Amino acid sequence: MIMNDEPSLKAAYALQGNADVKDLYEAWADTYDTGFAADQGYQLPKEVATAYAENGGRGPVLDVGAGTGLVAEELRGLGIDPIDAVDLSPEMLAVAKAKGLYGKLFEADITQPLPGAPRYAGIVSAGTFTLGHVGPGGIRALLDGAAPGTLFVISVNAQHFESAGFAAFLDEMAGPITDLRLKDVRIYDGRADEAHQQDIARLLIFRSR
Repeated sequence: MIMNDEPSLKAAYALQGNADVKDLYEAWADTYDTGFAADQGYQLPKEVATAYAENGGRGPVLDVGAGTGLVAEELRGLGIDPIDAVDLSPEMLAVAKAKGLYGKLFEADITQPLPGAPRYAGIVSAGTFTLGHVGPGGIRALLDGAAPGTLFVISVNAQHFESAGFAAFLDEMAGPITDLRLKDVRIYDGRADEAHQQDIARLLIFRSR
């Protein structure tokens, strides 16, 4: 179990299964925004929200792996609303709920069909498709519940993109998706520790058919 480890990127990247995910983020929820996001200069939520807006994104939006609501903060700042949240961790969702950013909040495993997915004009995700977390199968589950024309902006850790076979998966999904673009962005700004300053995420930008 992860509870013996201090919450950290190292611990997050070593997760193995939903039980470990829940343990880590239960311990991390109260300090995630300050002890991680602010201290490390975590700019990926802003990159995802900006890409969504630049590609014509509008509400309603489903924020997948919403955590404490960092993507929603950026979307709301860009005038995009309403936004719903889904996450595996009830503790992270509790922090997000207290911010008043979301309409509905769902505790769910995103690799399974999600309730109400067809109602969304867009689906976004930052930091969920990464080492120790969710693989390409999670995108398949989201597509299965999406209405035609839904705009997706999904960040994938670049190392995870290679090791988990996202490129092959995207080739297989040429039928269900259209207008695919890939954009590499930095996950952190200059405040990050030396080991992660150059970490890259690959944004998958596409629409469902």
